[in-house]
Amino acid sequence: MSERAAPFHCPYCGDEDLRPHEAGHGAWECASCNRAFQLKFLGLLTRGLARNDGEGDGI
Repeated sequence: MSERAAPFHCPYCGDEDLRPHEAGHGAWECASCNRAFQLKFLGLLTRGLARNDGEGDGI
């Protein structure tokens, strides 16, 4: 997947007038509050995954 995931709103003011920022990949600027921010994917969380170790109700 090589497409850029765009944020839907500014994390500071909530406005939707966002544009890619010149700082690079994942950087965005808000035209409403004049702030720039960067988004970064950290990884997948392990909590919430169910283990199938043979115990419990089977289907």
